[in-house]
Amino acid sequence: MPVSERFVLATLLLLFLLQPLVLSSASVIDDAEDDLEGLEELLAIDLEEEQEKGAGGGTLNKLSEAEILRRAQKIVVELGNENAEKVVRSSAAVLLLGYTPWCPRSAELMPKFVEAATVLREMGSNLVVAKLDAERHEKAANLLGIKGFPTILLFIDGSPLTYKGGFTKEEILIWVRKKTGAPVIRLSSLDAAEDFLRQHQTFIIGHFENYEGSEYDEFVKAAATDNEIQFVETIDNSIAMLLFPDVRLDKRFLGLVKSEPERFEKFDDNFEEHKILQFIEYNKFPLVTELTEQNSVRVYSSTIKLQVFIFATPDDFEGLRPLILDVAKSYKGNIMFIHLDNTQDDLAKPFMSLYGLESVEPIVTAFDNRIGSKYLLEADLARDNLEEFCSGLLHGTLRPYFKSEPIPNEKGMIEKVVGKTFSASVLESAESVFLEVYTPWCIDCDATSKQVQKLAKHFKGMENLKFARIDASSNEHPKLEINNYPTLLLYPAGDKSNPIKVSKKSSLKDLVTFIKMNVKADEDRGILDKNGDKKQEL
Repeated sequence: MPVSERFVLATLLLLFLLQPLVLSSASVIDDAEDDLEGLEELLAIDLEEEQEKGAGGGTLNKLSEAEILRRAQKIVVELGNENAEKVVRSSAAVLLLGYTPWCPRSAELMPKFVEAATVLREMGSNLVVAKLDAERHEKAANLLGIKGFPTILLFIDGSPLTYKGGFTKEEILIWVRKKTGAPVIRLSSLDAAEDFLRQHQTFIIGHFENYEGSEYDEFVKAAATDNEIQFVETIDNSIAMLLFPDVRLDKRFLGLVKSEPERFEKFDDNFEEHKILQFIEYNKFPLVTELTEQNSVRVYSSTIKLQVFIFATPDDFEGLRPLILDVAKSYKGNIMFIHLDNTQDDLAKPFMSLYGLESVEPIVTAFDNRIGSKYLLEADLARDNLEEFCSGLLHGTLRPYFKSEPIPNEKGMIEKVVGKTFSASVLESAESVFLEVYTPWCIDCDATSKQVQKLAKHFKGMENLKFARIDASSNEHPKLEINNYPTLLLYPAGDKSNPIKVSKKSSLKDLVTFIKMNVKADEDRGILDKNGDKKQEL
């Protein structure tokens, strides 16, 4: 049975990760300079050999794997402790992937990295593309500045540039071309333009009368600065109209092409680098962006700081898509709309925990990343409600959302406070309030809780003092900003706006003394029992 392409690619990846080649410095450089063939040719040769030998060839798989490994090693050079520094320092440009065999992200990135290396070789690039098992060759990894996995670095004359592109083959190619002196692809024929369209879904097109002048220079500077989108240029009217059918053939034109219904975005500002880059930032995302691990960093760092998240399964979202798109059009450039599959725990669970929610039903939330506030659409997900929600977000009239447990029905010796009752139970209470702020995962909280329990028992009957506790992992309030747990706070009856922080390391005796000094008692600041007699201190 012939070896499938999937099997061969899997074999290639496995061998890349688990069988790094140990070579001398000279042989590595020689290999990197050889004329190499692409992965498609490798697969074709392998399949051809399989067909010639037939399904019964006992040594076929081993021979095929060895051949693939030999050729692939010429595309991506394996570095180690012995040769890494020499290769990097002696080469004009080196694109390096630092990985470890056990890292899932490394395994996902490796085949895309190899594909990018193959295309670069086919384009005639002299760039040395290399990889380094950073765990096995720790000395070289430290020397070259590899601190996490996977890490991509581009060395220009020995100086490193941190990779800031995406993680698809195309995104790697775009970033590398931009940083190695080719930020713009020039198209001079319709055949070349059609081939470009087959390979690129998102790009910037610049149409000029000629390739000179201040406006053209600003276009090229923007192309070199941007890390993600391929820029293409032409002076041919027919090519420009093929790439951007709505183009108006002025002396100069710039447009953004995307793979979505709003496919064409025209730039209508002055040709200045910062304005071109701003245009890209506000228009490069689709009306609704699907959040993935690969694009999450770009989404979170977007210059559009108002973001609406729709948590829904793919099936549920398909039903909501027309509604969401309709509203999103009204806020284009001001609010980013993001769909997050709430069945994807790695992505969805941290967000849901942030809101204290676990529902599998569609949920709409929002963030204002300028001020760090979050919001929740608590009405039904209907067009009018979503429109009102987005309008409030844009104009700053939405009430921020603070998560809270349900309001408790009973009050014990130590009152349980939740986010919804914090104002009434603590800030608006007539009594002084001794508040314990804890989390279930806090190591020291249990011991502190026992101390507070003893205090509450000791001061039981003191009418102008009450004890309370709040789980900060499940409850929030704008007036309660705590970063360390446990935290003990005394809110004096006369000044709730200035709580007094109490050391959690205080002894029980010190805590009793502190409360006596700061809480006005019914008689001479003492503590009375039911018969009016003073209680004894602990």
